[in-house]
Amino acid sequence: CPLVHELKSRGDVFETKVCSTGQHREMLDQVFDTFEIKPDFELGLMKPGQTLSQVTARATDGMDKVFDDFKPDVVIVQGDTTSAFCGALVGH
Repeated sequence: CPLVHELKSRGDVFETKVCSTGQHREMLDQVFDTFEIKPDFELGLMKPGQTLSQVTARATDGMDKVFDDFKPDVVIVQGDTTSAFCGALVGH
């Protein structure tokens, strides 16, 4: 979150967007609220009972659409979840 704030404070250099998959929603909402961050893209990919393969497919597809729309020059991925893996994969 401090990195997001720093990049957003440099709007003359960076157009910063935040994409959230919604994985670990309860923890994520607390962090976003604490740091007053609202995701620009909210994928909401979590569904009850889905498999790891389904999460991976949904995250990859969702982020692929976001990246096609936004066309980032640089992607920074934070986390140690399937969502982070997919963000790095699609960003590559």
